[in-house]
Amino acid sequence: MRDLDRELYNRRYINRRESIAYVLFDSSKSFHINAYQTRFIIDVLKIDLAWNSVISLINGVWDVINDSFLGALVDKTATRWGKFRPYLLAYAVPGTILTCLYWLSPLLFDKNPVDMKKIVFWLLLAMTQETIGTLRSISETGLLANITPNPNDRVRLYTNAEVISALWESTPQIVMGLLIDLVNHKMINATMDSIYMGMGTLCAVSGGLLGIFFVFFSKERIAQTRQHYSYAAGLKSLARNRPVLLIIFSDILSGISAGEWDRNYFIDVLGSESLRNVISIPGAPLSFVSYAYINAVRAHFSIKSLWIFGQHLKDVLAIFIFIIGSLRGVGPQGIYQKRWVMVGLLMLRDIAYKGTLSINKIPPKEILTDALDYCEWKNGFRSEGITLTTKSMVTKMFRNVINSFNTALMKKAGYSINAGFGQQTEKTKYILFAMSTVFASSIDLFSIIPKLFYDLSGDRRKRMYEDLAVSRAQQSREYAQSLRETEQSAPLAYTQED
Repeated sequence: MRDLDRELYNRRYINRRESIAYVLFDSSKSFHINAYQTRFIIDVLKIDLAWNSVISLINGVWDVINDSFLGALVDKTATRWGKFRPYLLAYAVPGTILTCLYWLSPLLFDKNPVDMKKIVFWLLLAMTQETIGTLRSISETGLLANITPNPNDRVRLYTNAEVISALWESTPQIVMGLLIDLVNHKMINATMDSIYMGMGTLCAVSGGLLGIFFVFFSKERIAQTRQHYSYAAGLKSLARNRPVLLIIFSDILSGISAGEWDRNYFIDVLGSESLRNVISIPGAPLSFVSYAYINAVRAHFSIKSLWIFGQHLKDVLAIFIFIIGSLRGVGPQGIYQKRWVMVGLLMLRDIAYKGTLSINKIPPKEILTDALDYCEWKNGFRSEGITLTTKSMVTKMFRNVINSFNTALMKKAGYSINAGFGQQTEKTKYILFAMSTVFASSIDLFSIIPKLFYDLSGDRRKRMYEDLAVSRAQQSREYAQSLRETEQSAPLAYTQED
């Protein structure tokens, strides 16, 4: 057993070239300005908020439909390049073209918020992007779960990618925030349309090129089941996969994101998107420091406790910020409108978050790949496609409803897409502040409940990987034996034909 442990936990399967390629791939996923998509719809494309809610709902229904067959398609794939790599390669070019079309769409339409041609175009584009994006997400997660049989090797890859890619992956969003402020304050001779189209297209092309590199140098090292199983068997394996079910329930309960409300609060209340960059400066060095202690933390605390702490520290701090910001009531006298007081409070929260960033980033990835390996342990086969699409389908159904609710709530709160920079009502400004802090964070805290029941850690996790190592070795021996038998029978068959 000691030799097995040495082989399982100490051997490095992923070489340096493959690690570099994954770092570039990891960067490509964040090398974009997608955080400004809602502002793009509000400020540039000008799609009515009510119609935007309808688009989100229809796209959500389509997402359910395409997820149901994409997972089965991936699980039945068996090529010389692997199960997942072909889809990542197939996605690269059309995905890049569609993303460019997304950001260049203002060239095709005017500013009429209820232009039906624009609305239908946007719906079809959203549905197509959703399909391709789902296929990429499944393939990426599946490939990472199969890139090495050594779980420590995977954690090492995740950690290196998070540390190195963090050096530049946020650059587009930082630059975009600065450009938005410069345009809003009329400090540069450019339009909002031009900066969105220019930055969006540049990031789409750059991110696409970074992503392609990884596909050519990656390998799938865990053998897949050679006998195809039915869709019903795949769903049954999911129903028996307790870790995945807990992840899904947790994702559902944390489906409300404060991101877009946060962005609207900075622009429409504090008057500057660039303040987000100012807030992140003191904590930035701590994010790198946090990865220096992640292995020590993993050795002393359970993966469950790290999962809960890393995901919810920011929620608790956001509630305290809401309480302080609400002092002095609603209106210009409210603390939430005092720019530099709020910058100080948000800066302290960011310092705490960045100082524990590795705990926020690494355990969730480790838990998901462990859960995919758990399926093989319990059922004797891997069903990443059906498992990941079901997880994606359920969580995105809920989030699409929430996104539609968010858009409707913005309208109910009196948010006007024609009000202009800094001209929302006092009531609307306070709602933006509340939604960016207490609302999303309070609901997100409920996702702790399923996390408390997670138990794939410690000795149980160790036993799972030891059993998998034995079964995979046996499978490899059986496959090698079948190849030898095939080779030995081939000359005999040839002679008989003669």
